[in-house]
Amino acid sequence: MKRYKSLVFSMAVLAGVLQQSCTKNFLDYNTDGRGATPEEVQRDGYILTSALTGLQAWVVPLDVNTNQFVECLLGGSFSGYLADSNNGFNGKNFASYNPENGWARVAFNDIIPNIIIRHKKVKSVTNEPVPIAVADVIKVMAISRVTDIYGPIPYSKIGENGALEAPYDSQEEVYNKLFEELNAAIKVLSENLQQNFSPKADNVYAGNVVKWLKLANSLKLRLAMRISNVSPQKAKEMGEQALQQSTGLIVANADNAFVKPINRNPFRVIMYEYNNGDSRVSADITSFMNGYADPRREKYFTPSAFTTGTNGFFGLRSGIQIPSGNNIKLYTNMKVDESDDILWMNAAEVAFLKSEAALRGWQGVGGTAQSNYEEGIKLSFEQWGASGAESYLANTSNRPDSYVDPMGQFSYTGTPSRITINWSEAATQAEKMERIITQKWIANFPLGIEAWSEYRRTGYPKLMEVMQNNSGGLVSTSRMARRLAYPQEEYTENSKNVNDAVTNMLKGADNMGTDVWWAKK
Repeated sequence: MKRYKSLVFSMAVLAGVLQQSCTKNFLDYNTDGRGATPEEVQRDGYILTSALTGLQAWVVPLDVNTNQFVECLLGGSFSGYLADSNNGFNGKNFASYNPENGWARVAFNDIIPNIIIRHKKVKSVTNEPVPIAVADVIKVMAISRVTDIYGPIPYSKIGENGALEAPYDSQEEVYNKLFEELNAAIKVLSENLQQNFSPKADNVYAGNVVKWLKLANSLKLRLAMRISNVSPQKAKEMGEQALQQSTGLIVANADNAFVKPINRNPFRVIMYEYNNGDSRVSADITSFMNGYADPRREKYFTPSAFTTGTNGFFGLRSGIQIPSGNNIKLYTNMKVDESDDILWMNAAEVAFLKSEAALRGWQGVGGTAQSNYEEGIKLSFEQWGASGAESYLANTSNRPDSYVDPMGQFSYTGTPSRITINWSEAATQAEKMERIITQKWIANFPLGIEAWSEYRRTGYPKLMEVMQNNSGGLVSTSRMARRLAYPQEEYTENSKNVNDAVTNMLKGADNMGTDVWWAKK
């Protein structure tokens, strides 16, 4: 696979329309105009459709191979959402903190180039301000996820002066650039609220500008909260701007951001078809939801299929020595169909962000920490079509369950968390934060990269420690993985810049135990 530097350098001579592609041949261009002349293609918006939907396919990757590495094996393992169930992964996987370079490189070497070149493609096929602003929002969302995985990354200087070697930006510089780009997009969208564009060119909101503006504001609030422990003034400024922007945030499930799969939902393929399922639902989230008697379980998960005992919702523990045999397939799985849309951001998350903003004293929240916390839970129940939100909110005694493994090998004595559901104004700030983040974590399933980022920022939810830590002492079992190391290709093809980033920006060794800039807990 060619590197992103030569990829961007070559854009001037590349032609055709990018389509969704597998990780090994993202430079394959599809120039089939279905027999249309260039004039007809332009008239029908076919080029814009292909370019913009192709860009949308790389936020939460719709390519199955990339999705497996980034969303399931990486984000799923580190978030407490999913666990590896293929014993061929033993020894060198994310869950045991010892991934091969072929695993650790994917989010860097696949997502960065696809986002950069597809974003530039959108700008090359239209001069309309709205689709370009939408493309900017998409790019910000995608790049924020990549920098949260690695820390400093090449971003603002990719392709500068035709350079094949791209210098890195510090993570603080990346975030400053993301806010700058997001603010510019928000300005354009707010000035063009009536300028909806072709529904065919948009697999998220069918060209609805108001909904894109609400997503942009909500994303800005998410990113502001991410840096709140390390840059509180900047976070407050950006967060309050998002809270007070006139069009508002995603506050109703009708405005949730989901992308339509181009072919089949990749989670379905990975959880059911690859080796009869390469991942299963994690014991972490089932233990929390079992303890809470959460009515959303039957919406999220399939019951386990063990023939002895209760066939309830038993997830598989992450970071174990995965046993051989078919019993591993009996654990709870994700309930997902081939045609299901893939979540980017929902109203429940925004409500929990507002709850934390109120806790921090930010202006423009609307409501209290408690009212927004409770609204987040209600919105999540509504999103999933689950009943019983009011009684769930009133519960003062239920706590996460201890994990009793149906196979008897991976049980966990005690429980990492004792947090209850019902809001208590008399609770400490730390307890209120744990309550907010725990319920946001449940509501955000299966957004693993986002959940892992919030875990590193806050320390919540409290997850079970892995049983197999194969990092050789580089990763603390109690603090868990903090980032991914840079791909080995960076040290052979971009050595000066990656070494500069590690020495002057990362402020620590290039391994999974070093914190990214905003991670304080």
